[in-house]
Amino acid sequence: MDPMVLAQVLRPLQGLFPAAQHPNVLVGLHVSDDAAVYKITDNVAVIQTLDFFTPVVDDPYDYGAIAATNAMSDIYAMGGEVALAMNICGFPKDLPIEMISEILRGGAEKVAEAGGVLVGGHTVDDKEPKYGLSVMGVIHPDKLLTKAGAKAGDVLVLTKPLGVGIITTALKADVAEPQHIAPAIASMKLLNREATRLIQEVGVHACTDITGFSLLGHGSEMAEKSGVQLCFSLEQIPFLDGARQYAEEWLFPGGSCRNQRCYQDSVHFAPGISDEMQLLLFTPETSGGLLVAVPPEHANLLTTRFAESGHFCAIIGDVQEGEGIQVIYSNPA
Repeated sequence: MDPMVLAQVLRPLQGLFPAAQHPNVLVGLHVSDDAAVYKITDNVAVIQTLDFFTPVVDDPYDYGAIAATNAMSDIYAMGGEVALAMNICGFPKDLPIEMISEILRGGAEKVAEAGGVLVGGHTVDDKEPKYGLSVMGVIHPDKLLTKAGAKAGDVLVLTKPLGVGIITTALKADVAEPQHIAPAIASMKLLNREATRLIQEVGVHACTDITGFSLLGHGSEMAEKSGVQLCFSLEQIPFLDGARQYAEEWLFPGGSCRNQRCYQDSVHFAPGISDEMQLLLFTPETSGGLLVAVPPEHANLLTTRFAESGHFCAIIGDVQEGEGIQVIYSNPA
């Protein structure tokens, strides 16, 4: 759904649940973020989220694993650990049971890898396959991460390359090159669990995961919630092999233009950045990485910890005084 439409339909619901009457709701309708958070005790809060979607790859096992990884990502974006998960399933009546079993196995094995427990779910008949999870996580209230804490001077770190959205679109169109598919699938199946562990160890000011609203969409939300400007350097933004190629061939999913319409007023591009590169930065990601605002004195330690753990991360910009997003480019073509 268009982010602006979503905000419009949710706004009237806020009055039904006044924040003053629900002090244990740390993150909810009034504080839009990656997941809801409810304080149980002074030492325990639960994180609640759900996500599901239609297939983005052909293999049913990979589809299940990707959908589950994507659903659990919001728990990690808030700094938590996965505790429980429940399946959300919509399948055609004529879908072979073997395919359904593989989808569910892919999801279940990812929940187990995350240290969580799959405890049930709900199924409906549907014309097109849909699968995902409802997930409950846990966190100490004092360790909660949100979009709202970025401060001027912070360093912006991204924990996965961009590009799975446009690569899977090329895959659906049957034009993706084989060497581009496997790395995209591997990226989507990689849990953000270890990234969150490292981030929590080092200490950061703000965090969000890069999914359907794109780097610039989710970045715009972080900038707005934090009252700052995010400055991205195009040369430093990592992309999976093939992403730029498919952008030049204009193989964008519909969500790219939707995100651009919604967020373009808050984004300023430096001269020399092509139309296709601009749209690529607005392209939805599936099971993307974390965007983190790190205190400058912690940035080197964080990147070192990631390297020592064998996990990818890249410094892609910084936080400045102001509002919205700047995308700079020092080497225009």
